[in-house]
Amino acid sequence: MRERLELLKKEAEAAIEAAKGLEQLRDVKVKYLGKKGELTTVLRGMKDLSAEDRPVIGGLANEVRTGLEKKLTEKEEELREAALDARLEAEAIDVTLAARPQPLGGIHPIAAVVEQIEDIFTGMGFEVAEGPEVETDQYNFEALNLPQDHPARDMQDSFYITPEILLRTHTSPVQVRTMEAKEGQVPVKIICPGKVYRRDDDDATHSHQFYQVEGLVVDRGIAMSELHGILATFAEKIFGMALETRLRPSYFPFTEPSVEMDITCIKCSGKGCRMCKQTGWIEILGAGMVHPRVLEGAGYDSERYTGFAFGMGPDRIALLKYGIDDIRHLYTNDLKFLRQFQSV
Repeated sequence: MRERLELLKKEAEAAIEAAKGLEQLRDVKVKYLGKKGELTTVLRGMKDLSAEDRPVIGGLANEVRTGLEKKLTEKEEELREAALDARLEAEAIDVTLAARPQPLGGIHPIAAVVEQIEDIFTGMGFEVAEGPEVETDQYNFEALNLPQDHPARDMQDSFYITPEILLRTHTSPVQVRTMEAKEGQVPVKIICPGKVYRRDDDDATHSHQFYQVEGLVVDRGIAMSELHGILATFAEKIFGMALETRLRPSYFPFTEPSVEMDITCIKCSGKGCRMCKQTGWIEILGAGMVHPRVLEGAGYDSERYTGFAFGMGPDRIALLKYGIDDIRHLYTNDLKFLRQFQSV
């Protein structure tokens, strides 16, 4: 019995060492240590041993089993490591291979202009305020001195969801909401960027949706001269050159007096060209002193406080700044067109 166990141990160890893979190793384990394996077969013969030999042979059998299980565990770890090394080598990535270039996007020209406008005005102490694009008739018209029967509404007739709810036609409602939130406190010094909607026929210079940036300042002793100074500074910064400016009388229901601001043509420097229609001037925005009714409606005493407001279209500024001849190019998502502005 002792000789059979020693011989079984040598055969099993040789089979374990010769195993080339985990599957072969499992077969070796079943053959020698399984329920019907050779070690079990040998141990069945212990019933024929004397009482003195049984403990000795039983201890030897346990040593053989323990030794073989240890060998199997070590071999299994060795085979697993070898398999992992082979897999890593087979799946290795050649880091020296040139990567495929990934196309990079860029900031849309309108977004770039809006960011530039925000940077300029925040540098002058303004805060950026935002509001909902779906507005009430009260904030979009009534609070801005545009009652139901006011003829100026025809210029801004918009997309109505209900008789009292519409897509905003300007960002002016944000000014009213901000003044109400301030509860009569000063100063108010904000710009309001955002998308607006109007019933316009789309052509080279008009769109039914476009961007707008409006500004508002309310405090004691605010004058038109301050408005002109701030806007003149803005014009020079946004176009990056020294410019002459002029204010022309105009009309807006929410300001009194109202003006439109022109700059010298950035293409011909005021000499006259096709861009400025030979006038030497280009209109870039509208402005004026906030109407007393608007101030009173938002909770401000118009006898104590005054203010000015202005509004401009980043779309139009983008057309002028980058020499774009059709506003529709900004909204057609033509990548060939947009890639020209990746560095702006």
